[in-house]
Amino acid sequence: MELEFAGEISTPSHRRRQICDNCNRPTPVCLCHVIPSSPIPTSTQIIVIQHPHESQHKLNTAHLLTKSLLNAATIIARRLTPNLLHPIFAGDNPPPPMFYLFPHTPSSAAVPLSELKAEKGRLVLIVFDATWKHAKEMVKASEGFLSKLATRVCLDGFDKEVEGESIYESELVLRKEPWGGCVSTMEAVARWLGAVEEGGAAVEETLVGVLKEAVKLQAQFLKPMKPRPKLLKKNKRHQF
Repeated sequence: MELEFAGEISTPSHRRRQICDNCNRPTPVCLCHVIPSSPIPTSTQIIVIQHPHESQHKLNTAHLLTKSLLNAATIIARRLTPNLLHPIFAGDNPPPPMFYLFPHTPSSAAVPLSELKAEKGRLVLIVFDATWKHAKEMVKASEGFLSKLATRVCLDGFDKEVEGESIYESELVLRKEPWGGCVSTMEAVARWLGAVEEGGAAVEETLVGVLKEAVKLQAQFLKPMKPRPKLLKKNKRHQF
């Protein structure tokens, strides 16, 4: 007997899909063949602040980062606090240079990645992993503390006047980015490493390859869908 809840099928335990023990993905979309057999070491320490809701999302890419990179860690929280960072940097005096990735806003400037003058050596990159709505809330709640010790950086090409693209190169739109220059957490980290790390181009290529394979495999199980048409602004609905 099968029971239907919110469009999903719940089946008896003996029929549930098998999960890979290594990548924690269903076996039909296992990524072990593209995830590095040994996590890649980097001079950048990656800290992913992940919203609790995002940790349960099937299209989340943060876990692929921690599988692929040696110096990557995930903290599940709605905002960043000193207590969360203290265990990581308890032995560092002074702490290494810190940066966090998020697009610029009228009230908070950000240095474009191409213009960043980062020192060689150990660096710390903080990224927020969530929907864009939740990510903005997380940055707003964290920035009072974060802006005192880290530099805000944005990827090149960010433009709120340009509609964002999906990482899915077809009509299979799953998680559409809100504006031009917005990308998934994994791609954002890949771009940082490609620009900052010595030999970073190879690391970026590897991470993007993992992401592309994830997209390719996931797309096999989706039905084509068209983006919803944008609603006109209230004061323009009746203008012709």
